[in-house]
Amino acid sequence: TTYGMVGHGTRTLYGSQPMNDVRRRPLNRDRLFEGAVALADERGIGALTMRTLAERVGVKPMTLYHHVANKGEVLDGMIDVVFAEIEVPGAEVDWRSAMRARAVSARAALLDHAWAVGLMESRSAPGPATLRHHDAVLGRLRGAGFSLEMAAHAYSLLDSYTYGFVLQEVNLPFSGTDETHEVAGEMLEAIPADEYPHLVELAVGHVMLPGYDYGDEYDFGLDLILDGLERRVRSERD
Repeated sequence: TTYGMVGHGTRTLYGSQPMNDVRRRPLNRDRLFEGAVALADERGIGALTMRTLAERVGVKPMTLYHHVANKGEVLDGMIDVVFAEIEVPGAEVDWRSAMRARAVSARAALLDHAWAVGLMESRSAPGPATLRHHDAVLGRLRGAGFSLEMAAHAYSLLDSYTYGFVLQEVNLPFSGTDETHEVAGEMLEAIPADEYPHLVELAVGHVMLPGYDYGDEYDFGLDLILDGLERRVRSERD
C-alpha cells in the first residue's frame, strides 16, 4: 500500500525511506496519520494504540498529544488518508463513467486498507479530504440532473455495495485464481454432489474455469446498479 512498511533485514522501509530517516523527520499530523495507517495495514486496527503509534513514528507517547487530542482524532485522520486515495469524480466524463471510476477506486483503496471498511462512514468529525470527496460526489450527481433525493439514494447505494463487497472479498478463504481453484477443489471433495448439485455445478462450471476471478463479480454488480440509476434518472427527466 501507499504507506506500507516492509521489513528489510535490520532496516524497515516506510514508503521508500529507511525507518531511521522517517523517525528523524519532525513529527506533524500528516506523518502521524500516515504512521497510523501503516501500522493498521501491517498489524490490523486492533493493534493501534497511542503507545504502538508512538513507537511506529519514533516518539514518546505523550508527544502525540501535542498533535492530536485522543485516539478518536487519529482515527479521523486515518480515514481522511484513505479518502484522499479515492478518485474524485471529475467533470471531464459523463456521470456514469465518473461514478464507475470512483467506485472502482474506492474498492482498490479499501482492499489496500481492509481495516477501514467498517470505519469509513463512522466518524463524526470527518477531515478535509473526506468532506471534499463527499461534496464532489454529490456535486457530480446533482450536476448530472439527479434530484437531491436521487443523489442521496445513488450515493448510499453505490457505497453500500462497495463496502459490502469488499467486506465479503477480504474474508473469503482464498485469493487469486490458483488458490481459488485449490480451495474449491478441496470443498468439492467434501460436498456430496447428489445432495448439493447446484453448489457443485457452480464450482465446476464457473468458479473452477480458467480465468475466473471473484473480483469480476464486483464489476457485474456495479454495472447493474449504474444501469438502474441511469434508467431511473432518465424516467424522472421524462
